[in-house]
Amino acid sequence: MTIKLTQTVKKGGCAAKVPALILREILGGLRFPPVIPGVIVDGANFDDAAIYKINEDIALVQTLDFFTPIVDSPYDFGAIAAANALSDVYAMGGSPKTCMAILAAPLAILEPAVIQAVLQGASDVIAEAGASLVGGHSIDDDTLKFGLSVTGVIHPQKVWINSHARMGDKLILTKPLGTGTICAGMKRQEIDEERAQQAIASMKRLNNVQDFLTTRDLKNIHAATDITGFGLLGHGSQLARASNVTLHISPRALPVFDLTYECLERGFLTKAHRSNDEYTRQKVSFAPTVTELQKLLAFDPQTSGGLLLSVSSASAETIVEALRTRFPGTSVIGEVFAKSSIDVYLE
Repeated sequence: MTIKLTQTVKKGGCAAKVPALILREILGGLRFPPVIPGVIVDGANFDDAAIYKINEDIALVQTLDFFTPIVDSPYDFGAIAAANALSDVYAMGGSPKTCMAILAAPLAILEPAVIQAVLQGASDVIAEAGASLVGGHSIDDDTLKFGLSVTGVIHPQKVWINSHARMGDKLILTKPLGTGTICAGMKRQEIDEERAQQAIASMKRLNNVQDFLTTRDLKNIHAATDITGFGLLGHGSQLARASNVTLHISPRALPVFDLTYECLERGFLTKAHRSNDEYTRQKVSFAPTVTELQKLLAFDPQTSGGLLLSVSSASAETIVEALRTRFPGTSVIGEVFAKSSIDVYLE
C-alpha cells in the first residue's frame, strides 16, 4: 500500500515552524557568543541567512531549512524542501554553491525507495540551481523530515538585507500566496494533488530572481526577504521593523493561486494562521474595507513562497516585467512609507 506522506505527520512544511512569538521568547533568553570579525549579517534582525566576509570581493551566505512532508509525492516533497532552503540564499542576493542534506526518516515504515525519491527530487532542484549536493546527515526517527544546509557566495557590497528598505520604494512579491491553505486542504484529503499542481509547481520553483534581472535592476533592489512560515505579514513586519519603516500593502493586489480563496472559504487553516495573527497583532493595522478572507490570506503560512522585494519606484515596472517571464504571479503589492506606530498597514 502506498503511504501518504502528509498523513504520517501532524504538521507539514513551513506551517510546522516554531511560532514566531515562542521563538522570540526562546532566543530572547539566550546568551549568544560574541560576533566574531567577518560576520556582517547575523540573526539580530531575523534576516534569511548569515553573511561572513572572507575578503573584499567574496562573502559566504549560510543558511539551513528543513521540515515535515507537505505533499504526498516523495519526489515533490524533496524538490519543495530543496527549493525552500535554497531560497534563503537568493533572498540575500547570493548564489548557492554547496548543499548538505538533513534527513530524519522512519525506517520501519518507509521503504528505501521512498527516501531515495525524496533525495532525487532535492538533487534535481539543486542541479537546476547550479549547486552541488556534497553530503549530509541522517537519523532513524519517528517522522520524516528533510531539508538542506546551504552555502552560497556573494560580493560583500551587494548583499540584500532586510534593514535597507527605503521610503518611496515599491514592494514586489514574486509568487502567489496560498500554499498554507491549499496544503491544509490536501492534508485533510479534501484537495487532491492534481488540483493543487499550480501551487506545487510554484513551491518547486527556485527563487533565482537574479538570473532574470540586469545589473542595473539588481542595484535598485534595496531590501529583500522570502515569505515562508510566518506569512506575508510576519515576514513583512520583520522587514519593516529592521528598516524602521511602515509597509502599506493592498490586499487586492496580492497574487493568489486559483484554489487559494476556495480553500480559505472552506476553512482549510493551520495552527500557523492563528500564531501568525498573534505574532503580528500589535504591529499590523487593517483598513475597514479589508475582508476576513484577505486577513487570513495575509496570515497564510507559505512554504517555498516568493521573495518580497523593496525596490526603487522608478525600476519597479521594469523589474516586474522581467520577472514575469519566470514568475508569472509577480506583482507590485504596496509601497514603503515613513515609520508610524505599526509595521504594516493593509489598505
